[in-house]
Amino acid sequence: MRAVGSSLPRIDAADKVTGRALYPGDIDRPGQLWLKIVFAGFAHGRITAVHTAQAQAAPGVAAVLTAADVPVNEYGLIMPDQPVLCGVGSTPDAAHVRWEADHVALVIAETQAQAEAAAKWVRVDYEPLPVVTGPFAALQPGAPLLHPQPFAFPYGERDWNSNVLHSYRIARGDVEAGLAQADVVVEATYRTHAQEHAYLQPEAGVAHVRPDGRIEVACAGQWMHEERRQIAHALGLPEEQIVVRFPAIGGAFGGREDISVQIALALAAWKTGRPVKVVWSREESIVGHHKRHPYTLRAKWGATREGRIVAAQMDVTADAGAYAYTSTKVLGNAVMACLGPYAIPNVLVEARAVYTNNCPSGAFRGFGGPQG
Repeated sequence: MRAVGSSLPRIDAADKVTGRALYPGDIDRPGQLWLKIVFAGFAHGRITAVHTAQAQAAPGVAAVLTAADVPVNEYGLIMPDQPVLCGVGSTPDAAHVRWEADHVALVIAETQAQAEAAAKWVRVDYEPLPVVTGPFAALQPGAPLLHPQPFAFPYGERDWNSNVLHSYRIARGDVEAGLAQADVVVEATYRTHAQEHAYLQPEAGVAHVRPDGRIEVACAGQWMHEERRQIAHALGLPEEQIVVRFPAIGGAFGGREDISVQIALALAAWKTGRPVKVVWSREESIVGHHKRHPYTLRAKWGATREGRIVAAQMDVTADAGAYAYTSTKVLGNAVMACLGPYAIPNVLVEARAVYTNNCPSGAFRGFGGPQG
């Protein structure tokens, strides 16, 4: 209890104000290579070929990795619905590009400039598919399916002929009867939009193979053991073969809950046998990591003249983007928050998170509460 009412110094304050604290972008290892992740630059299509010969022949290039180099080409914090690298020579689903920042190749070179220059020589052939621009377009009959290929879905049955990732329904009483007895009914549609986390340190990190054979990844994140699990799964290795370390984080706000560069770093270090570093530009960070969920909420509330709420009906649609990330959890929080702290006898809440070709949506400050 000595701490109550006292001002305690932050244990990391001195290192941060003196510059001793190392952020991921500050860390270097002897003999390190540099990694450039090639984004798809294509919102929706199927890859028929990835041409890497010119990139491999470029000055300083140590390796160019594609989908065929990934032992288990899938990952995801809650469900494995995303390829590590999109392309051919892997699982059939890995050829399906769903988002402009899907990763299609890893270019690894002696310097950062050489990696960036060589990455421009990677060429990808696509069969274009219609772009699903939003959740209501995705819900239309005959809309292109984003995830028709089954994966390990943790919530029981899923309709693989639908773009609905997951849905919730809460019912109590008779909402139609409650609205009919209300003296006042208020109805409106509300929309919230995507939002960028804009943390100070863009995605960065260093990976290397230790003398004991374990792969160590130093990066910024929010789920250390979950990152280890996902890296190990993608590389087909036991979890104890992977070590994840978090230096100073550089901001997160939910934006580092999902994988960005971690698996790519581990794969690159493992395949080359040398330390590998990556630092994303601000543009790569904004394009390449998830955002706050855009929501559309249709609300209909009924009350008596005395001010008692007798009915509430909510229809909630969240744009999950191209992959699940934490959409099922964020949607659940919005469902719990959307009725506020009121005791309402008649309630109907119907909510769904929907796959689209937009940037994936995920954790952000409030985690569904602000949208609800």
